[in-house]
Amino acid sequence: MATDTDIHFMNRALQLAAMPTVSPHPNPRVGCVLVRDSQIVGEGYHERAGEFHAEIGALRQAGDQARGATAYVTLEPCCHTGKTPPCTEALIAAGVSRVVSAMSDPNPQVAGRGHAQLTAAGIQCDSGLLEAQARVLNRGFIRRMEHGRPWVISKLGMSLDGRTAMASGESKWITSEASRDDVQLLRARASAVLTGIGTVVTDNPRLTVRMPGHDPKRQPLRVVLDSGLKISPSAKVLAPPGKAVVCYHGDHAAHRKTLIENGVTLHALPGTEQGVDLEAVFATLTREYQVNEVLVEAGARLNGALVDAGLVDEFVIYMAPVIMGDQARGLFHLPRLETMAQKLVLQITDMRAVGTDWRISATPK
Repeated sequence: MATDTDIHFMNRALQLAAMPTVSPHPNPRVGCVLVRDSQIVGEGYHERAGEFHAEIGALRQAGDQARGATAYVTLEPCCHTGKTPPCTEALIAAGVSRVVSAMSDPNPQVAGRGHAQLTAAGIQCDSGLLEAQARVLNRGFIRRMEHGRPWVISKLGMSLDGRTAMASGESKWITSEASRDDVQLLRARASAVLTGIGTVVTDNPRLTVRMPGHDPKRQPLRVVLDSGLKISPSAKVLAPPGKAVVCYHGDHAAHRKTLIENGVTLHALPGTEQGVDLEAVFATLTREYQVNEVLVEAGARLNGALVDAGLVDEFVIYMAPVIMGDQARGLFHLPRLETMAQKLVLQITDMRAVGTDWRISATPK
């Protein structure tokens, strides 16, 4: 039975797990707190793939005080050797007496084996404390492990009358500078940023993370859907820093050769009447790049196709106090919606002011 003390320290572990601004992709976010005699003796969180895990950071800070301590961890400790050694072995060697995990690790390489290894070594294991909060923290990692596809977030900026661009395509800038800064945080937390060729041609965006103090080398994967393979090798989205890939279908031999000669990574995928097969895109991102979260920054057509296919898990909409008129472009191209009975119902999960705008977070109901 969890006590108020257990809840207090697990909440601290969850706070630690959420601290890194940049995603530790493809790894999950994990925080750890070591407690001895009701006092925190060590804390740690996982900041970057390939670097030490949260438990190791906490054990290093605790030193000899880890012996007999309780470890509060937001995810079951790993028991396999990847880029780093198993955390279970480090906890056992340190003499930790109890491990409280928020949830079991959905990674098939762990999936209960970590707890079993600790129990076999005489360490008391409890799991499931504040699991709902832990699952939200790692929803992309969990989605990839349990369902083989990433968590997809559609980011949109709109006027009060629901418009995203003028009829000409002009869209800079609808929202405030504060909202654009907030989007930088969304990009930093994503494993990949997805856009369509229409946005690339119209806006020529970079889609990189550009924040004060940010390591420019740490960038999300940039993914362009370009069914006709029309993208220019000089498009900003393809330029360093970071990696960009283009998904297309068909032959396009001549332009494909030009792009490859310019160092562009291409993925030939199945197509549909609407363009590149979206299910195939996410399967490729999962298989080839272990992508946990995808941030969609695109126009009405691609956003509409994603909604129509039921592939959007969350919407983050920045609403600016401007009116653009009924000739301007809308959020989604959804021609099949013709009656009120066909409307898509969302559940608003958060709403807050960002500068002069409002940021609305919602999920399909």
